[in-house]
Amino acid sequence: MIFPPPSALFVLDPERAHRAAIAALRMWGSLGAPFGTRPRGAGVTVAGIAFPNRVGLAAGLDKDAEAVAGLFGLGFGAVEVGTLTPKPQPGNPRPRLFRLTEDEAVINRMGFNNHGIDAAIARIAGTKRRGGVLGINVGANKDSADRVADYALGVTKAAPHADYITINVSSPNTPGLRDLQARPALDELLAACDGARGKTPLFLKIAPDLDRAGLDGAVRAGVDNRIDALIVSNTTISRPPLRSKFAGEAGGLSGAPLRELARAKLVEARESCGGELPLISAGGIDSADEARRRIDAGASLVQIYSALVFKGPKLVREIAEALG
Repeated sequence: MIFPPPSALFVLDPERAHRAAIAALRMWGSLGAPFGTRPRGAGVTVAGIAFPNRVGLAAGLDKDAEAVAGLFGLGFGAVEVGTLTPKPQPGNPRPRLFRLTEDEAVINRMGFNNHGIDAAIARIAGTKRRGGVLGINVGANKDSADRVADYALGVTKAAPHADYITINVSSPNTPGLRDLQARPALDELLAACDGARGKTPLFLKIAPDLDRAGLDGAVRAGVDNRIDALIVSNTTISRPPLRSKFAGEAGGLSGAPLRELARAKLVEARESCGGELPLISAGGIDSADEARRRIDAGASLVQIYSALVFKGPKLVREIAEALG
């Protein structure tokens, strides 16, 4: 499939461009992604899962599992869909997605907009995929009276269909969600998810805004409650110097300005877990060189998303083959 350069989609507002990309990938996937060939990167086993290469798609691009086959056709070793909640929800009011072109960054305050986990699971069950690892990222509804129950239900429904499940307690766009990263709330949540997963590996995704004590607590909760890997990290609510007119928008910042913070938090997580958990690095990875830095800093796998907006889908193959 010949994809247009990223700049061709910049004539659309970011959310419409996102929908156009998903539609194109969905169509390509329905044709069997006929021009997709596997990158030459070597495979690696993490948390007992055989990944065909070290490059994964972070959650957020394919929220409703609409384009799984097409995304695998780009060469990803893993595709993570979601975040999915038990009930459908519209998310936050628009505008809620901002392209910071001058900074090669994105700010989003989407708010877990999705059509609900049941609809996504039905699509996943009907998808033919040619290799690759499928992750399902789960969260809680904004208006939920029992968020722990929401996560446990999401894990229960995802487990038969996922190669791994990610517990997302690190989005800044659902009020109070990040409070679940602290003990003892995190212990209660992870214990419930552990009881719901069967044999499916569980990953925990944390925020880059945790201080060292908070990060240490999240890591220990993960170890104590049998989490299989830690994803470091989600978007940030901090604001390094930015040039775009959208710099002051509320929401989570991703892309190039997150690079140094995400790398630093990876190092902290490596020190904190002492080898007890595999680490997956996300945030600001926009080149093969940066991906290599994350592997050298202790990550077993990397995930990308925002860089695709500015570098295009060829980046997947470039990173996978460079990591070898």
